[in-house]
Amino acid sequence: MSEKIPTRQEALDLVLQYNETASLINHAKAVEAAMRYMARKAGQDEEIWGIVGLIHDLDYEKFPAQHCQKTEAILRENNWPEEYIRAALSHGWGICTELEPETLLEKTLYTVDELSGFVSACALVRPSKSVADLEVKSVKKKWQQKSFAAGVDRDVVAKGMAMLGVEFDEITADVIAALREVSDEIGL
Repeated sequence: MSEKIPTRQEALDLVLQYNETASLINHAKAVEAAMRYMARKAGQDEEIWGIVGLIHDLDYEKFPAQHCQKTEAILRENNWPEEYIRAALSHGWGICTELEPETLLEKTLYTVDELSGFVSACALVRPSKSVADLEVKSVKKKWQQKSFAAGVDRDVVAKGMAMLGVEFDEITADVIAALREVSDEIGL
């Protein structure tokens, strides 16, 4: 059976098939938004980047001990293109896969995955509980507090920024702008 180009709806259906927790579904949508934003900024295919962002943690809720491996199996069963599979797997580089991000898409996903979660956490502790009034300086201040959102691997973000050749302020501003575009849908 040949690979087919998946639609956003097919990607979302898979996410909803394997995930029930609102925070995980919102994270998938937040990373999708960040990837779409970054694709537009880089002149890349927004649809491919967005779909990869949406499905990157496909297996995380049901198979946390097999994170990325189950995603690979699920995507292969559904005849997804190799580019999408490789990108999804590469976001786990050094954590649950040995597949180093190589393409701009992969390096971006690797970086914005953790950063999207961190920016979301920063928004949720604001009085507004929103990204609408969140500024880079507030995120940067929280970034220094290792106890805040301690589950976010700051080293992954730092490695990703180095791969992309971007500074913290720039990529954080991009992620904030991206999340503002979908704030109603993701509860921020």
